[in-house]
Amino acid sequence: MAQPHVEIEYCTQCRWLLRAAWMAQELLVTFESDIGRVSLVPGTGGIFEVRLDDKTIYSRKEMGRFPESKELKQLIRDIIDPSRPLGHSDKTD
Repeated sequence: MAQPHVEIEYCTQCRWLLRAAWMAQELLVTFESDIGRVSLVPGTGGIFEVRLDDKTIYSRKEMGRFPESKELKQLIRDIIDPSRPLGHSDKTD
């Protein structure tokens, strides 16, 4: 089975490349052996979406805000390995 692929589509007009690149770095450090790749996808129109294997798991437009690093890590973990602990990034409900 192929490892999951994460795409982060960001708005070039809004200059969100650095935010997208930082988020990609966070995901690669956390899931270094669990995801196959993280791709940055230039877009326009205020887009900031994160997809896991072509399924949108976070949309700035739908949520009305950017994702927190911790939140995005939890979303990905819950899909690819729900039993995996994330240390300080785990939920504290």
